[in-house]
Amino acid sequence: MKSVYRALAGLVAIGVVVQAMTIALAWFTAIKDMDDGLVIDKNTDLNFGHVAHGWIGMMAIPVIALLLLIVSFFAKVQGGVRWALYVVGLVALQIALAFVSFGTPIVGTLHGLNAFALAGVASMAARRAVATPAPAAAESPAEAAR
Repeated sequence: MKSVYRALAGLVAIGVVVQAMTIALAWFTAIKDMDDGLVIDKNTDLNFGHVAHGWIGMMAIPVIALLLLIVSFFAKVQGGVRWALYVVGLVALQIALAFVSFGTPIVGTLHGLNAFALAGVASMAARRAVATPAPAAAESPAEAAR
């Protein structure tokens, strides 16, 4: 179960990287389309980057984060439940910041900043699932004196 915990936490972190890639694709595509004469208004269809960013951020990452939380109860990772809760909390905050940002765009800066926090916390959660090496055998007093 530790490996499942690690994989799920790693997928959340990788998901954040993919999110950065899809939003970059979305806006560079929009800029190119505007250069080609497209007028963007409320009736404009979203491009692939926007659709992918929305789907990954609203469906895939939250489901993976919830699976991480469920697995954390069985994985026997030290502090695993706490770190999984951090991940779920940051995912919920990320979604809330996204919705608030549509009405108050400056909040979008916090959405971007929180993405870094989510990637870091998910990476730390994955790291905690790595098997810790057994402690070295204690030296005898005679060996320590040499």
